[in-house]
Amino acid sequence: MHAVVLVGGFGTRLRPLTLSTPKPLLPIANVRQLEHLIANLGTAGVTEVVLAIGFKPEPFFEAFPEGVCAGIKLHYAVEPEPLDTAGAIAFAARHAGVNETFVVMNGDIMCDVDIAELVKFHKARGAEGTLHLTPVEDPSQYGVVEVNEDGWVQRFVEKPAPGETDSRVINAGTYVLEPSVLDRMPVNQKLSIERVVFPAMVAEGVLAAMPTNDYWIDTGRPDTYLQSNLDLIDGTRSLILSSVGINSVIAPSASITHSVIGENAVIGEGCVVIDSVVLPGATVGKRVRLERSLVMGQVEDDASLTDCVIGEHAVIAVGAELIAQRVPNPDEIK
Repeated sequence: MHAVVLVGGFGTRLRPLTLSTPKPLLPIANVRQLEHLIANLGTAGVTEVVLAIGFKPEPFFEAFPEGVCAGIKLHYAVEPEPLDTAGAIAFAARHAGVNETFVVMNGDIMCDVDIAELVKFHKARGAEGTLHLTPVEDPSQYGVVEVNEDGWVQRFVEKPAPGETDSRVINAGTYVLEPSVLDRMPVNQKLSIERVVFPAMVAEGVLAAMPTNDYWIDTGRPDTYLQSNLDLIDGTRSLILSSVGINSVIAPSASITHSVIGENAVIGEGCVVIDSVVLPGATVGKRVRLERSLVMGQVEDDASLTDCVIGEHAVIAVGAELIAQRVPNPDEIK
């Protein structure tokens, strides 16, 4: 079975981290996000993953030089121009010759949904497409999905006002599709699957949906990317990974609490690191305090960072005190 994974986004919300590394290749608890996702697909019987790449294909080639990720064969489909979600799915599927039931996943989610069960649900209903749905506390911030008791999607409600709908489940970014869905997507045409294709399928009564209450998080913002890391080291999820990467150097006097230290990172003497992620290769000097921060670059001695995001080539000066800042500031980058 094939799976198409959408990895063509610009990662705007996660800048400056994504200025140097595509979002799906950022590590989550010292394993690339894409590897987490593809490993999950492998448990459902996926044998080939098609990466729908919109820009910067080279980092993906370099990350997986053998064309294999988590034991699964990779097929690269590099769009000639941005084609939106439906256009990207169609381009990738056609590029790989997909001609049977296939799975689609957004590349910026972490979830524990049983994909094999989603495929089983899809086939049992004879659907043309099936969505995975996840519950949210505040549906007014999302586009929610209304489903009848037989599992068929009735309508989509974008950012509903109070009382507009009883639904509290949203599109979770994983789909099972029949190859006939590709006929709804003109060749090399920019098209949204959420705004155009799915509503058309609802009108024809061929789009199903399976809600679950599994772990799910959109990793595309600094706060959620940070949370997805911490969730893999503190028992929030059934899978627990190491919080300290190989070849990292942590001074004996440093205090590390509920944090992830990446491979080849350096943490100096007297540092206090709380609820933070120090990414691979980052350097943190002496007596630095990090709290709820993401660090990819260099932090000099005696600095203090709270709720900050530090890019790969950034250098935070000695004694700097930063709160809720991104360095460099993405708004100032052309």
